[in-house]
Amino acid sequence: MTADHPSAPTAEPPGGARPQPEQPESILLDEASTADLRAKVTHAWQDFARALAARLPALPTGAHVELTLDPTASGTGDAVYSIGVDVGADGRLSARAVGNASLPQGFRLNRASVADMIALGWSPPGVIEGTRDYFGLEGTTADSTRVAALLSRTLRDVYGAPHPAFLVYLIHDAEGEPLPGDPLGTARSEFGPDADVEADLDEALAQAATAEPEQDGVLALEDRVRTVVSAMLKSDSDRLQVDSDGDINIRAGSAMVFVRVRDNPPLVDVFSPVLTEVEPTERLYVRLSELTNRMPIGRLYCADDTVWASIPVFGRNFQATHLMLAVQVMTGLADELDDRLHGEFGGKRFFGEGDKPVRRDEGEHRTGMYL
Repeated sequence: MTADHPSAPTAEPPGGARPQPEQPESILLDEASTADLRAKVTHAWQDFARALAARLPALPTGAHVELTLDPTASGTGDAVYSIGVDVGADGRLSARAVGNASLPQGFRLNRASVADMIALGWSPPGVIEGTRDYFGLEGTTADSTRVAALLSRTLRDVYGAPHPAFLVYLIHDAEGEPLPGDPLGTARSEFGPDADVEADLDEALAQAATAEPEQDGVLALEDRVRTVVSAMLKSDSDRLQVDSDGDINIRAGSAMVFVRVRDNPPLVDVFSPVLTEVEPTERLYVRLSELTNRMPIGRLYCADDTVWASIPVFGRNFQATHLMLAVQVMTGLADELDDRLHGEFGGKRFFGEGDKPVRRDEGEHRTGMYL
């Protein structure tokens, strides 16, 4: 049985309100307190750039590459930030990046961002023949390393993609047929294995809809969540580990991740008690605030002498890919952070059998490790 997961922090940092989040690019800043998170994000971008650099020279003449920041996952709404690359004869590359003419109000690039595009090597819209409203770039596959790095920096630093996992890519030949190849890091392909996973999820959801009673013509959110998680774990939905609270349990190294479905409002909460029996201190609150500000999604906070990590997923207009991303991020995040925060602040990890909790008075209430 799990302890109740607070829907909001019950304790605030001493001295006032929590600091305002920094700009998305702060995720990439080099600061000792978040060096491991920064390093993981940086390594993910490096892997993406290396994979793209290796892929470009192998593409045939007429091939097209489309790199898009997923608007549903990144929260950019109707704004679609994308870069298209065409492969011409003799390994010529022609890249087009979306400009303000194609972006809605409120999501257009400001002067500083336009200047950054030019500094990276893009030509202003209309300068290169055929670009019209798009930034243009010419290059060759022989210089694919530089081109891949430039495209990666554009997506990350100018368009604001917090992590390559927020990117969707499409690679096809001149006839529109998908071209096989290694994945571009953690970015998601519209073809290939990643697409098959989503197709399998759609098929599983459709089968579940015919097997389970519907509510108002829509498969119950709880059933959809169980179907998605079981597909990710490659298990039958009836074999999932579910505790007495109805939470799905997923072990992630020394951490435990829970998936809880809430009815009002419809919400799926992916959360983890990163540390329990930890002493709340000003230093702990400051560190959790710093880490939260630099996380691509989700938050960290302390409540009931427990450090929680949480990533909510909207239940209304539920998207299976959003839950998949939340579970993937949380399982990696919780297993990493519980070790580091335990080394700094003590407390107990969920599966840290040898951890020593903070000393307390006898009879004082403890959250415990739930097992």
